[in-house]
Amino acid sequence: SDLRQMLLTQSVENIQVLPFLTTDVNNLSWLGYGCLKQDWTLIAVNAVGAALQTLYILVYLYYSPSKGPVVLRSLLLLLVLVIGYGYFTLLVGDSRTQLTQLGLFCSIFTITMYLSPLVDLAKVLRSRSTRCLSFPLTLSTFLASTSWTLYGLQLRDPYITVPNVPGIVTSAVRFWLFWRYPVGQDKAHRALHT
Repeated sequence: SDLRQMLLTQSVENIQVLPFLTTDVNNLSWLGYGCLKQDWTLIAVNAVGAALQTLYILVYLYYSPSKGPVVLRSLLLLLVLVIGYGYFTLLVGDSRTQLTQLGLFCSIFTITMYLSPLVDLAKVLRSRSTRCLSFPLTLSTFLASTSWTLYGLQLRDPYITVPNVPGIVTSAVRFWLFWRYPVGQDKAHRALHT
């Protein structure tokens, strides 16, 4: 829905790029983990996810009035990904150690991805408005983190299970914020004061 909104309005107003940048790096990292583990579910889901997130970033960049910060953040996260790839392929030789260390790396990135939308938490509480949060992103985060937690439990893979639990928790917090400060409430509140 955010992509559709950008295409319809030809702007990026009220849409944050950071959650999608971290999601793209997250997908690419999990894609590497899936390749090492030879898990076709991880490979397929994360290949599609990385392609979609890259498309989102390109559209965001196209419609963004200030391209510099978006390009800089994208390049920094890409640099982290390249350094990580170089480390795992050149310095860590044992495949079991690669899998363990990449699993930890992916877990940290997943937690970062799930926590990134909460950057606006103080803004929401100050303004008593959830306009800066995306409900579709919150819903998809909740569904994805729940699905991956269950998948990780089924595989008995703590690198998949543990980092997805914060996604469930942060989604619950954002659902509560949407309930507490509905999007239409801020307009009605301003109308009373004018």
